[in-house]
Amino acid sequence: MTDDEILEEPSETSRSISTDSRLEAQWVVGFVDGEGCFYVGVNAQPEMKTGYQVLPEFTVVQHERDVQLLYALKKFFGCGVVRQNHGDRMAYRVRGFENLWERVVPFFERHPLKTKKRLDFLKFRKILMMMHRNEHLTLDGIEKIRQIASEMNTARER
Repeated sequence: MTDDEILEEPSETSRSISTDSRLEAQWVVGFVDGEGCFYVGVNAQPEMKTGYQVLPEFTVVQHERDVQLLYALKKFFGCGVVRQNHGDRMAYRVRGFENLWERVVPFFERHPLKTKKRLDFLKFRKILMMMHRNEHLTLDGIEKIRQIASEMNTARER
């Protein structure tokens, strides 16, 4: 066996999921607790009424050798895309508001995350609720969203 073959061997997590098997909810929760990210970007966009665009995103990144896990998540949620992230990393991403609001958020409401990542999810959900009420279409709403988003994915005490 060459070094390249050793490096490309699927991970233990990957080997535990057969391509035919359906993911179980608690497995997804645990995997996202460890590997997932809830992110909200607020980007300058002159074409928008407020001059800003709010871009919520749910992402899970894995080494390319475990890309089948990302496709299994895509099948599980019924939405999103799998694309190259950086170098040998692949990402499963859900960006569309409707899919986040109707598929991702309800799943994690029914099956709560177990780690401190739950705090990021709750802030993410709050921002999506604000967007659902069109608060992202006002400068005041943009500022509130920016504040909440700035408190997400920070290095917390572990």
